[in-house]
Amino acid sequence: MPPVVTKGSRIRLIAMPDDPDPIPAGSEGVVVEVTDGPLAQIEVRWDNGRTLHLLPDVDCFEIIGREE
Repeated sequence: MPPVVTKGSRIRLIAMPDDPDPIPAGSEGVVVEVTDGPLAQIEVRWDNGRTLHLLPDVDCFEIIGREE
């Protein structure tokens, strides 16, 4: 089960296995929005400038703190 993540959480990506052009493992970012339901996604503002959502039941990540 993925960690519970909320807006403002800082996260580090562990793996994004199903994406053909994934964010590199180890990348960090801040959660901008979290959507619920069968198509749940986590919108992240990645520190490297990329924009790519996480899929909570597919992608692996860890919460490393909160944005101040």
